[in-house]
Amino acid sequence: MGITKIDSYSSDVLSLSEVFKALGHPARLSIVSYLLKKGTCICGDIVDELPLAQASISRHLQALKTAGVIKGEISGSSVCYCLSNEHLETILTLIHSIKLSIPKTCCDETF
Repeated sequence: MGITKIDSYSSDVLSLSEVFKALGHPARLSIVSYLLKKGTCICGDIVDELPLAQASISRHLQALKTAGVIKGEISGSSVCYCLSNEHLETILTLIHSIKLSIPKTCCDETF
């Protein structure tokens, strides 16, 4: 088995990698889309919206929270979740730089 070279990457790259990994699941993208639509919500609202069990929703919420995509606040016996701006600027900057790096004509397509 090979040795990983994770120490070769900056902490910013590793952190952003975790964000993209968290966003790489359809259920998590659905949760993020729902939060965008609602602004904030309670976990039970998400369970009503998505075709997943409470335990699955909780697991996906935890993955998103660990990656810094969402934040949660305890409100009574529930947790209210909302989107976090923690990595937003970095993601937007990266996507913008990728867009600017693509040649105007690529693979016989004109942009």
